[in-house]
Amino acid sequence: MSGFSTEERAAPFSLEYRVFLKNEKGQYISPFHDIPIYADKDVFHMVVEVPRWSNAKMEIATKDPLNPIKQDVKKGKLRYVANLFPYKGYIWNYGAIPQTWEDPGHNDKHTGCCGDNDPIDVCEIGGKVCARGEIIGVKVLGILAMIDEGETDWKVIAINVDDPDAANYNDINDVKRLKPGYLEATVDWFRRYKVPDGKPENEFAFNAEFKDKDFAIDIIKSTHDHWKALVTKKTDGKGISCMNTTVSESPFKCDPDAARAIVDALPPPCESACTVPTDVDKWFHQQKN
Repeated sequence: MSGFSTEERAAPFSLEYRVFLKNEKGQYISPFHDIPIYADKDVFHMVVEVPRWSNAKMEIATKDPLNPIKQDVKKGKLRYVANLFPYKGYIWNYGAIPQTWEDPGHNDKHTGCCGDNDPIDVCEIGGKVCARGEIIGVKVLGILAMIDEGETDWKVIAINVDDPDAANYNDINDVKRLKPGYLEATVDWFRRYKVPDGKPENEFAFNAEFKDKDFAIDIIKSTHDHWKALVTKKTDGKGISCMNTTVSESPFKCDPDAARAIVDALPPPCESACTVPTDVDKWFHQQKN
C-alpha cells in the first residue's frame, strides 16, 4: 500500500535491530495503532513481519514505544523458526492486522482460552514474497483456531489484493480447490514448528478445521473492539505501549515530535547485517505418528 515506508535501526539479526514505520509525510507511526484496520471496503491492512521462506521470528514489539518490528528473543537468544522438512522457514508471508488485539483477559467462547496479548496473526498466501515491514491490503478468506501453550492464537488466512489471482479467491474453499495441500501443510506447520525447540505440539479448536470468511471477519472485528478498549484505556494493557499519533479518542496520542524523539535516541541504521547462526540452515526430519 502506498504511503507507508520503513526505516531500519541497528543491524539486522542483532538484539538492537528495529524496523520503524513511517507515514506518507515521513513521520514515525506505530504499525500496531496508527495503520487503519481497513485499507478499503472488505480489504484489511496487513503488516508483514516475516517474509515467506525466511526463518527470523520478527514481530511487532507491543511493549516498545511506537511498536517497531523486532526479532523475538527467548532466554536472551534471538529466535529463529526451524526448517521442518519439507518446509523452508515460514510457508506464507506472515504478519498481523493492525488495530486488533487478542485480549489476555478475554476468554474466547470458541476455544475456551484467553487471548495471546498480540495483534491477530495473518498468513498471506499470494505469490509474491513480501518485504519485512511492508504494508499490504489483503482479502480475508478464513481462519484457524490454534491453541498455543493454553492461549488462543487465531491465524487468519488471506491473500494480497494485488496478487494476479486474487479475484479467484473469495472464501476458504477456494484455497482448498486452487492450492491443494496448502491448508493441510499450514496446520501441520503450526502443529509442529516448536517441536525442534523441545516443546510439545500445538493444539487446535474445531478439530483443526478452517472456518470460513464470515467467521474470520467476525473474529477480526471482535479483536478490533478489544484493541479499541486497550487504546482508549478502558482495558489495562499491563505493559503494552499504546503510544500513537492518530487515534483521536486515545489518551496515549502524542505529536510527531515526541515520536521522532523515540527513534532519534536509538542507534543509527547499520550497513552490515550481523551473521545469522549457521544452525538456522539445519533441517529437522520428524517421524510422523
